[in-house]
Amino acid sequence: MKHAMPKQLSHSIFVLAILVSAFANSAQQTSPSPSLSARYLDASAGKSADDMVAAAIGNNAELEAMRKEVAAAAQLIRQAGLRANPALEISGTQMLGGGDNVRIVQGELPLELGGRRAGRIKVAQAELAIREQAAAERERQLSAEVRSKFGESLAAIFKLSFVEDLLALAEQNYTLTTAKVDEGRLPPLERNQELVELNRIRAERETAEGAVEIKLFELRNLAGMKPEDPLRLKGTLDTPLDQLPPIADATIRALQTRPDLLGARTVEQLAAAKVEQARSQGRFDADLMLGYQRMKSGFPLLGIEPATGALTPIDSNFHFFTFGVKLMLPVRDRKQGEIGAALFEEDAARSRREFGELTIRREVASAYARFERATKAREIYKLGVRDQALANLAVVRQTYELGSKTLLDYIAEHHRYIDTENGYIDALLDAYLARVEVLRAANAPELVNK
Repeated sequence: MKHAMPKQLSHSIFVLAILVSAFANSAQQTSPSPSLSARYLDASAGKSADDMVAAAIGNNAELEAMRKEVAAAAQLIRQAGLRANPALEISGTQMLGGGDNVRIVQGELPLELGGRRAGRIKVAQAELAIREQAAAERERQLSAEVRSKFGESLAAIFKLSFVEDLLALAEQNYTLTTAKVDEGRLPPLERNQELVELNRIRAERETAEGAVEIKLFELRNLAGMKPEDPLRLKGTLDTPLDQLPPIADATIRALQTRPDLLGARTVEQLAAAKVEQARSQGRFDADLMLGYQRMKSGFPLLGIEPATGALTPIDSNFHFFTFGVKLMLPVRDRKQGEIGAALFEEDAARSRREFGELTIRREVASAYARFERATKAREIYKLGVRDQALANLAVVRQTYELGSKTLLDYIAEHHRYIDTENGYIDALLDAYLARVEVLRAANAPELVNK
């Protein structure tokens, strides 16, 4: 027994060194194992968040459909600017049983007085602006969705990397425990307990890799990629603490540039344009009319030709130039109902715009509050939780090797450390998503690259 203690201590120190080394490697979640780098991460050729956003904006089918709607609205402006077509009427009459007839050619030109054409153009321009802002708003939302899904994918990959490191450590523990059981220094029960823990981590690894694959499928879908397209990422969940503008500046920027609010203001302008259009349609209007009329008329008698004295039919052709003005008199229908409805729509649009401004202020304030709390939680995990949890695990492992703790005590502490490390990755992800929300609320995507 006198010689067994130094050997046991030496072995415990060796196991402890393996433990600390393995967990120190797993703690660096931004540097996953080479196998994971080949499958899901590539620091040089992988896709960054900006790359995925650019791909989504260029390939997203929904966004492409909205761009085509914008192009369609531009054509409607062209249509609204066209003047009304003139009308040409050709008619005639024929006397039954006789030769008298009349042939009439008449043209009509609408004047569109009272600002009718200008009103149509303003309405079409407002509708185009609304579709443009809707497309810009979808780009803003899509960019935030892609960045969020990118962060979730990275977190899933880092968790998978951590589980693989745990698996490697569990395999080492099982090998060491098996050797001790074979030597008769440990009962077979402890080998079975290590085997259960090893298989549990193997199951967790499969679950973790499934989560990675699902997140990447969702990311491919947002970017307009096929499910079978290869995709590897690069990046980190670390977010800077001091590169966001002051909340007052972010709020002003959001109120000035957010496409959803600009769209609400454009809807208000559209309602005002519809009011003016309805009023113009209720005003005085006129159409010019010009025409030519040829009339052939006669009597069933014979007359005497003055020059020759011969008998000749009594008939002749008569030519007329016709003109006139058709007036539309707004005596009864002055579009009172349309004007009233348009005024209510304008009030409704104004209320929605004012509510949108309040909502944006709330979103910016909420995003900043979430980011502040999330970054504080991340720093607490980084500085006050992870290192202590790893040290606790090392102590429990050492005391287990010395016989003061049972294997179940070590496994329980091991589970607590796993929960801590997963909690840290979740804290990193929460801070990352909170920053994405700040950028979305403030409409400041350029801050991502600073």
